[in-house]
Amino acid sequence: MIFLHDVWVNWFEGEENSYNVCHYFEWRKSDNIQLLEQIPLLYITSELYEYITDDLHEVPHKLLERIYRRAYQRIRQAKEVIDFAAVITDGRDIMAFDTLGYEIPVRKSRLIPRQEQRVMQMISRMKQHSFQFRPKASEKQYHLLSMEPALVIGLTRRERMLKQVLMMALDQLRAVNQIDELRYWLTEWDPKSYEAIKAMDAEQVWQKLYDGIKLSWSKHHYDFGEKLVRNYTFLYDMWSVEMQSSEEKPSLK
Repeated sequence: MIFLHDVWVNWFEGEENSYNVCHYFEWRKSDNIQLLEQIPLLYITSELYEYITDDLHEVPHKLLERIYRRAYQRIRQAKEVIDFAAVITDGRDIMAFDTLGYEIPVRKSRLIPRQEQRVMQMISRMKQHSFQFRPKASEKQYHLLSMEPALVIGLTRRERMLKQVLMMALDQLRAVNQIDELRYWLTEWDPKSYEAIKAMDAEQVWQKLYDGIKLSWSKHHYDFGEKLVRNYTFLYDMWSVEMQSSEEKPSLK
């Protein structure tokens, strides 16, 4: 078993999409960054890597057995052993995961650049492991609350988070499905189409609104989202917290 030592991790919990597991340049000083004294390193196939990092499927049992209680961190002077945690790579991408004692990768983290470089150097002398697993029956299905990567590529961490909250607000709007309310918000988004909107039914209004908003991110998206989320206390709180979050980078030694 090959190990990495003194590894900084910034755990993102419950993320099924790898684009929400932020790279180091998007880490914030307010994040809960931890130092793992030791963690196993596994060089695996690209198929298994994607299976683990880009969803919340069960990790193959043989892999879990291989890493069982092989990672640990120091809490003050005590050694805290982690049941199932590892750094995995397919030779192109790198990610750490921790199951929190379960069989799915509950927490995921990128590594800092220096440690990523170290991983690439180490695997040049390692054999790629192949673990049997049950492949996905079909391609991953993206939806309103789990956007396909093409809709978030190029966005900053803050923009991705705000867009996600905006999509949650759209989901609430869709659930109520009141034609007058839908027309109102589509007019807010696209005032030039006011006359055409009056002749649309609920499904047409919804589709035009979603199709317009799902692409890219702009000040218009931000202004519209800020107005819409004010109708939902929980979402407005999420929006406000994200806007108040500092982009200041952590200092790692």
